[in-house]
Amino acid sequence: MKVLRNDGQIMEGSFEQKEVRQAFWHTSAHVLAQAVKRLYPDAECAIGPAIENGFYYDFEFGFPFTEEHLGAVEKEMKRIVKESLSLEVFAVSRQEALEYMEEKREPYKLEMIRELGQEEKISFYRQGDYAEFCAGPHITNTGHIKALKLVSVAGAYWRGDENNRMLTRIYGISFPTQAQLDAHLEMLKEAGKRDHRKLGKELGLFALMEEGPGFPFFLPKGLTLKNLLIDYWRKLHEREGYVEISTPVILERSLWEISGHWEHYPNMYTLKIDGKDFAVKPMSCPGGLLVYKMEPHSYRELPMRIAELGLVHRNEKSGELHGLMRVRCLTQDDAHIFMTQDQVTEEIKGVARLIDEIYSTFGFEYFVELSTKPENSIGSDEEWELATDALERAIREMGVPYTVNEGDGAFYGPKLDFHLKDSLGRTWQCGTIQVDFQLPQRFEAEYVGEDGEKHRPIMIHRAIFGSIERFIGILIEHYAGKFPVWLSPVQVKILPVSDKYLAYARQVAGQLKEKKIRAQIDERSEKLGYKIRQARMERVPYMVILGEKEQEAGTLSVRSRDEAQERQDLGAMKVEEFASLLFQEN
Repeated sequence: MKVLRNDGQIMEGSFEQKEVRQAFWHTSAHVLAQAVKRLYPDAECAIGPAIENGFYYDFEFGFPFTEEHLGAVEKEMKRIVKESLSLEVFAVSRQEALEYMEEKREPYKLEMIRELGQEEKISFYRQGDYAEFCAGPHITNTGHIKALKLVSVAGAYWRGDENNRMLTRIYGISFPTQAQLDAHLEMLKEAGKRDHRKLGKELGLFALMEEGPGFPFFLPKGLTLKNLLIDYWRKLHEREGYVEISTPVILERSLWEISGHWEHYPNMYTLKIDGKDFAVKPMSCPGGLLVYKMEPHSYRELPMRIAELGLVHRNEKSGELHGLMRVRCLTQDDAHIFMTQDQVTEEIKGVARLIDEIYSTFGFEYFVELSTKPENSIGSDEEWELATDALERAIREMGVPYTVNEGDGAFYGPKLDFHLKDSLGRTWQCGTIQVDFQLPQRFEAEYVGEDGEKHRPIMIHRAIFGSIERFIGILIEHYAGKFPVWLSPVQVKILPVSDKYLAYARQVAGQLKEKKIRAQIDERSEKLGYKIRQARMERVPYMVILGEKEQEAGTLSVRSRDEAQERQDLGAMKVEEFASLLFQEN
């Protein structure tokens, strides 16, 4: 497939390549805008980017946009695709661009052009009767879009600002073949069944309440799940030589000014205490640096690995909140490693190996992205180059494939981002390794080297789950609520056939709990079939049925949630035998 850049150059590639796929979806967004303008000439176009899975375009229609309108737009898009329109790119002056958009009566485009420099040349892409100013790139012909679907409509504030006008956002997806579209739509259907917000409510894991938008409530089963993840995390970090700390949630403004977050991170909650400005921490690194600086350090102590399950808060826009995936309060599995320059490569490798071990435990595949210096950054080019080279060298020496994401690093340093792939093939950015020369300098962190002189340590910021809340959301959808036995909040549901066997059920529950097995009795006066159906709906790994025969023999009748009929009924066994079975799965 050919891609046209805004300098007129053409590159070739396949849809599987990220840059080609993004150009394909960006062109599809232009086709969407062209279709809207043909059908509704008075509609005003705002922005229409490619996103991770498809594209969207924001419009102001001046009338309520319905499903009927959506169907008409999709039909018109398919007509445009059949016209097989070639795309061309051309550059105009800022004044010419303004005149063109004034003629077309496009106020949102005019606003964006006015923000550009006076001397800047502006690229336009044209396809048939539609032209739009755009940096590109785009595919060379609309005819490559063999299959498309408009999937939903939502409201969106112009530029995400609640003080601006509400626009209509149309989401779509497109592919080079109908088979790819069919597979994607089937995945969306399955994803709907696995939606963590739906399953989280059904399984009694967490709640989202109007009284705390973006602040999830963890219920008993959900907190058990969260604590199991934390226990697993702590066990591995203790093995790897990390020490754990906890730093305050609220810290003074001056700290965030030193770190650069006050200037570079707009999502902080702020407040006044005793007449002074404070911020609720959006990340834990400044607190970690204060802990490091509490006492002098020698090169013999390095690398120093300090971990923190930091409770952080971020003022996300209400329209961007999404279950556990995008929240305002989250537990970040943070860690900061202080080291000498010659230790950097090996420490990066150590973190990458730990990430690999943890993701493999949950059955995730992943890919790695190297994100480089952004425009809004601090520090010298030389320091950025050293940090970027260290990340690149480590990942190459490990033989791990990676791609480069230009300009998407943190403001203080480049990073390796780990994108895991779930059971539906969707990707999620979770793990990250960031090399930072800047904050140790800003906080004047030191260690005494072998030469007896004071030196600045280099700092690695890293997270593996990313946030425990988001990781739980991913796990719910990855497993469709059927967690592995070791991670299941309730591992065994004990189902007495009638109230006559409640005493025996409580005896069995006590024996299982003594063996650290999470068992729960269904004590309701319901028929056994109903109890079994409920246990299956709760995705409990094992059901233990107790009746007269089991009570007399001192055994358990065990059933698995396994969908294969021949593996569901595991027969009668003693408590010790059943416990041994569970320990093997743990």
